[in-house]
Amino acid sequence: MLHLGTLLAVIIFFRKDILKIFRGIAGIRKGRSNPQEGRILLLWIILATLPTGLIGLLFKDWFESLFSEPRITAGMLLITGSGLWLTRWVKREGRPLPAMRWIDALLIGIAQGVAIIPGISRSGATISVGLFCGLDREPSGRFSFLLSIPAILGATLLELRKISSPSELRMVLTGTATAFVIGFLSLTFLMKMIKLGKLSYFSYYCFAVGLLVIFLIK
Repeated sequence: MLHLGTLLAVIIFFRKDILKIFRGIAGIRKGRSNPQEGRILLLWIILATLPTGLIGLLFKDWFESLFSEPRITAGMLLITGSGLWLTRWVKREGRPLPAMRWIDALLIGIAQGVAIIPGISRSGATISVGLFCGLDREPSGRFSFLLSIPAILGATLLELRKISSPSELRMVLTGTATAFVIGFLSLTFLMKMIKLGKLSYFSYYCFAVGLLVIFLIK
C-alpha cells in the first residue's frame, strides 16, 4: 500500500507519457503526438513486465524469506551501489525512447524482477540497466518508472486482501497518502539527478548503509 502511494505519484508525474500510450492505443493524433510511439512504448512495457511477473510468481516465497536475512540485504545494497557507481562511465548521449529495442526492454524487466530481493533498488537496477543498454539518461528514468506501474499495481491487488479491519484500513491509507507526497517530491529530485548524470551519487548511500548493517550484525 505504501508502493500504491508512490504509484499514484508516478502516474501523475508521468501523465504525459501515459496519455501518449492511450493515444497510441486509440491511434489518435493530437498536436505533435505520435500514436506509433505510444504503441511501441506500451509494447516494450508489456514485454518487460513478463519476466518481472514470472520471476515474482516462481520465487515469491524464496524472496519473502530473504527479508529476515539482514546480511543478504546488506550485500544486495553493496551490489546496488556498485551498479549505480558504474553508471558514471556510460555514454553522455544515448538512444531516445523511440529507438529502444526489444532486448533492452527484456533486460530491464529482468532487472525489475531481481529487484524483489531486499536491498536491490528497483529504480536503481532498472535505470542502471537502461543506461548500460545505451539508452539516454532521461528516457531510462522515464521507462523505469512507467514499468513500475503494472508491477506495483499487480502486487497491490495480491496483497490488498490481507487488510482485515477498518482500523488497519485507516492506518494504511495514512501511509499511502504520505508515500504519495514523499514519492512525488522524490521523483522530482531523482529525475533532475538523472538528467544531470549524477545517478552514481546514490551509490555512496548504498555503500554506507550496506557496510553499516554488516558491521552492526557481526
